[in-house]
Amino acid sequence: MEKRKLGWTGPQVSAIGLGAMGMSDLYGPADEAESTATIHAAIDAGISLIDTADFYGMGHNEMLIGRALRERNRDEVAISVKFGGMRDPDLGWRGLDGRPEAVRNFLAYSLRRLGTDYIDVYRITRPDPKVPFEETIGAIAEQVEKGHVRHIGLSEVGADTIRRAQAVHPISDLQIEYSLLSRGIEAEILPTVRELGIGVTAYGVLSRGLLSGHWGAERELTPGDFRSFVPRFNGDNLAANLRLVDSLREIADARGASVAQVAIAWVLAQGEDIVPLVGARQRDRLTESLGALELTLSPDDLAAIERAVPAGSAAGTRYAAPDMARLDSER
Repeated sequence: MEKRKLGWTGPQVSAIGLGAMGMSDLYGPADEAESTATIHAAIDAGISLIDTADFYGMGHNEMLIGRALRERNRDEVAISVKFGGMRDPDLGWRGLDGRPEAVRNFLAYSLRRLGTDYIDVYRITRPDPKVPFEETIGAIAEQVEKGHVRHIGLSEVGADTIRRAQAVHPISDLQIEYSLLSRGIEAEILPTVRELGIGVTAYGVLSRGLLSGHWGAERELTPGDFRSFVPRFNGDNLAANLRLVDSLREIADARGASVAQVAIAWVLAQGEDIVPLVGARQRDRLTESLGALELTLSPDDLAAIERAVPAGSAAGTRYAAPDMARLDSER
């Protein structure tokens, strides 16, 4: 497995990481036995970065990963954890908590659920508007000093916030959505992290399934699947986005690859400082995604992809309007 380093100060990890969110939350029901088997298959294939959050399934995702890692060497896997998202018993969302005392509390529970005494990369999922960001980063830095956290990451923040965080403590990586359909980071955020020596862990590289090549206009979302609220998956937007996928499919067919593999390979080709996270919930999808590592895109391929899916061509935003308004990375 090819390795990439998360920024100047972060860990060296596999070129592709596993995003575990869908195994517990937000994409409808998942099979726990298959999820565990997929985690094991990912590690066996050389994946050494697993991303989760303490609020995915209200702790279920961390416990799932913790159980799966009991049968593996913990030190060979880097675990990335997001915290700060508040939930309620009805599965609703209740804002953010980035207070220093909350950081310590969230971390204590994550360590117990994961069955480990350290977390490789720890990050708040979004800045808490009620707490100076420097205080949140400083609280994580205290846990780095104590050995409970190895590295500090960021999630969905803009250039100014990145600089503020880096002034408090070295940052390993920024986790942010980046795909052929979501290229907003290219204008200011990507140049900023590269200037500061911060890596990127890119989530949503298949645009939550749109770029998987397996999505159709007739697909019905199951209850609890948050994509029903995402503009890109609705009405005329979905039809327009699937036309982009059809254009990408022509390129994939010419290369003897799948649409998903071309989409992931495109992200891999954007720089050695970028690690795509694939949200595979099943072993066959994982195998398909890993095939992107064998696909080298030529300059002609990249030019053809750019013509097929130009920057800004996606129809609809990547989150619903209220969520977009709260994104520091979109300001």
